[in-house]
Amino acid sequence: MNTNNSPLNHKLAAILSLSVSFLMTFFMFARFFVDEHPPRRFENQPYDFEVLYQPSIYHLIIFFLGSLLTFYLLYETCFWVFRKKIKNLKKIFVAFFIILAIASMMCVIFMNITFQFSHIFPDDFQLHLLHIYHNHIVHLGLVFSLIVLLTTLYISSFIRNQQTLLENQRLIAENIRNRHEALKNQLNPHFLFNSLNTLDGLIGFDDEKAHNYLNNLSSMFRYTIQNKEITVLKDELNFIEAYAYLMKIRFGDNLSIQYAIDAKYHHYHITPLSLQLLIENAIKHNVVSGRHPLTIRIETTENDTIKVSNAIQPKLNSEAGEGIGLANLAERYRLLFGMEVLITKNGNFSVEIPLVEHIPIGKFL
Repeated sequence: MNTNNSPLNHKLAAILSLSVSFLMTFFMFARFFVDEHPPRRFENQPYDFEVLYQPSIYHLIIFFLGSLLTFYLLYETCFWVFRKKIKNLKKIFVAFFIILAIASMMCVIFMNITFQFSHIFPDDFQLHLLHIYHNHIVHLGLVFSLIVLLTTLYISSFIRNQQTLLENQRLIAENIRNRHEALKNQLNPHFLFNSLNTLDGLIGFDDEKAHNYLNNLSSMFRYTIQNKEITVLKDELNFIEAYAYLMKIRFGDNLSIQYAIDAKYHHYHITPLSLQLLIENAIKHNVVSGRHPLTIRIETTENDTIKVSNAIQPKLNSEAGEGIGLANLAERYRLLFGMEVLITKNGNFSVEIPLVEHIPIGKFL
């Protein structure tokens, strides 16, 4: 993953390091400036008196700079692990043990630097204090590591929630636009004129066929305006049969739609109007005539997909807008399920749409 495109980047690491270091320095030394002589007694000390320790500006600067550098290294390391494509639980453990090792090492380095240039205590007492602090290195490193890990987990969770919210809003807008476009396509004057013209030709000539035509047209419009982001394959196929009936009346034997659907997929999920879009595109961009009949095949595959395919017999003047519908369909599947629509063009034009068996509860209301 590109660091520049990731929310867990260098800038965020620097901001967090500066903020946490400032807070830790403030809380670590604030009490010394509130009390006039804050005592600090060390157990088992070689001196039989109470040590009065008042930190200098030197100690504040060293502690702040040490904390800043340590936290920056820890955040950068933790962010680097979190950007890796590994399982979440494993990611947390790996990040924790790496930053714990780095935190402990940095604590040792800066403690030695602090005491090396400090002349508040005698040399032998400094060594004794250094020994005491070294015994608490793991504890201090553990505190630093937990701060970094917990803040990173919180920020990651917050970012994921924000991205999910934005994705859902984008998805809602995309679905509304797709439904509007589908409805507009079905209700456009050209389609409506053809449908009514065909119906008019049937009335009085074949009333039963006219009745069936009107029923199928009504069913198709009801399905088109439904308020659903997903549907089951069985309902989509029922809609396709109504749509295919209208097309067959219009084109007669010049248009043939063949089905090879495994019944086990009837309750798998699909986005509404997906198959209709593919059939409409096939009719729109290919010759359909007595000399060149068009056969469209709809079949399920072992890869849990449904494939719509037809021989390529392009019109001399193909209608505008080719590819936009397919691009929208592919984008919808990426947004909804994180799946890809497979498009193949090699003598036959085919599109494979994923069929989804289980939808997470609460994903679609």
